[in-house]
Amino acid sequence: MDAGYGELKIFCGTANPALGEEIAAYLSVSLGKVGITRFADGEIYVRFEENARGVDAFVVQPTCHPVNETLMELLIMLDALRRASAGRITAVMPYYGYARKDKKDAPREPITGRLVADLVISAGANRVLTVDLHAGQIEGFFNIPVDHLRAMPLFADYLREKDLRNAIVVAADDGAVKRSKQLADRLDLPLAIIFQRRVGADAKEPVEIVGDVEGMVPVMIEDVIDTAGTLSGAIDVLVRKGARPEVYICGTHAVFAGQARQRLDRPEIREVVVTNTVPLPPEKILPKVTVLSAAPLLAEAIRRIHLNQSVSMLFT
Repeated sequence: MDAGYGELKIFCGTANPALGEEIAAYLSVSLGKVGITRFADGEIYVRFEENARGVDAFVVQPTCHPVNETLMELLIMLDALRRASAGRITAVMPYYGYARKDKKDAPREPITGRLVADLVISAGANRVLTVDLHAGQIEGFFNIPVDHLRAMPLFADYLREKDLRNAIVVAADDGAVKRSKQLADRLDLPLAIIFQRRVGADAKEPVEIVGDVEGMVPVMIEDVIDTAGTLSGAIDVLVRKGARPEVYICGTHAVFAGQARQRLDRPEIREVVVTNTVPLPPEKILPKVTVLSAAPLLAEAIRRIHLNQSVSMLFT
């Protein structure tokens, strides 16, 4: 499977090796050989153990926990490939860390989404492949091509297999309205919106709900499930408004930080559906958590990029 940029080679960092293996298996190729070690003081050392000259290289590395380590590892891998004269280098970032700050909301704040984009470009990436950015405008931070995939079709197909009569899609806050409406349209379900206000760095409180949820089964969708504080607050108000205690939650990136596990282990939640863009260690997996694989989606995008075919059909 060769195109204008030479042989396809997929390399994987240490952030999510299982996803890298699954992508390679889907494409019937072997993962490229790369050695990643640490010096005694913690500095990262990378050496590619096979020829990379002229190849079409894809580096699979979500910048998830520990985000500083995984980000730095990605940058070093990109730099090593650039210095090895790779024909084209695509940073496959299933989860794009540091995306929360995509604009300045207050004086003297950084825009870390842009900072990471600059670092990835400077390190040597010619293209970026990612899934469900926290903010769509991050695509514009890059002056190289960005293929921004959506996990929405995965969730919609999975939920269609459920008996979701009397269900309603609920946006847990105003930031989730667009993706919630898209899911509601796909499933032909009504939409409700909960408006919340921030009361801390990781906490919000519900202010108002628009839509009739009484007697309905709530379905919520998020791009990132971090501490699950917003979702927990939304469930509180849904129960008070008479919704059925059978909540379905979808989230692309299962970060599950802080008190997320405890907040998701409440009886009102029927199922939490996530993808494997970030690894989910055993201690964070609940019986009600279902993991869908994003590997076929990413692998098909890689195949199409390598063969210079359209990727747009995968965006819907």
